[in-house]
Amino acid sequence: MKQKVILIFDIGKTNKKCFLFDENFVQVKNIYKQIAEVIDDDGFASDDLMAIEKWMFSVYEDLKTTAEYEITAINFSTYGATMVHLDEAGKPCTPMYNYLKIIPEDILQLFTQKYGDLKTWSQQTASPVLGMLNAGLQLFWLKYKKPTLFKKIHHSVFLPQYLSYRFNSQLITEFTGVGCHTGMWDFKKNDFHLWMYAEDLTKLLPPMHSTNEVFTMPGTEIKCGTGIHDSSAALIPYLRKAGKPFMLLSTGTWSICLNPFNHELLLDEDLEEDCL
Repeated sequence: MKQKVILIFDIGKTNKKCFLFDENFVQVKNIYKQIAEVIDDDGFASDDLMAIEKWMFSVYEDLKTTAEYEITAINFSTYGATMVHLDEAGKPCTPMYNYLKIIPEDILQLFTQKYGDLKTWSQQTASPVLGMLNAGLQLFWLKYKKPTLFKKIHHSVFLPQYLSYRFNSQLITEFTGVGCHTGMWDFKKNDFHLWMYAEDLTKLLPPMHSTNEVFTMPGTEIKCGTGIHDSSAALIPYLRKAGKPFMLLSTGTWSICLNPFNHELLLDEDLEEDCL
């Protein structure tokens, strides 16, 4: 009899990983893969989205046909701040830009001219000014630096949701992607920031969904999750099990301290210390 397993793809900057868990969430198999970067249209190194997809589907097909395992569910976690921009046919129409890429100073100056002091914007959106790490600014940069390319974009999705979409055909936006240092979300108003509406960018983001939602992969009975920002993925097991407040130290390519029980808005000094 085949062992029923949950398949998780965890796509990091350094390693692309696949994990199989049994029904008691015990890991039964893992696969690690490093994939060479490619060059974007500006000559900047970035992850090779097509190669990542090819590897994922290869792993999935191999596991699906094995006599050892039966995949019952699949989900995805990836690093944040990375978006995939899709054309009318639902295909990527721009490179997948590296979050380490620098946003030109003139774009930041234009943003400041239109929407005021970046410190205020940072406070309202809980987003230190971090260039392309602010995914909202990537959309602004595309609109004003690459208008021909920007006009091709019908939807922009965060990387975890793009990978989920490739398996379940559902285009969605998920809360933790929008909320993490994107500069998109006004935490006091609990809505997209006014600048997102003023630039007509909210229309590019598919409908919002929760990580609790599950889809079924077409032609199968396999349950498929929405995908999730990796830092949020690290928090969820503890949020569901912990009986009292805690702080989580998460290490990897980035090492961060997560405190989900602090509901205060960030101060200037917090933002200067790269608090999110």
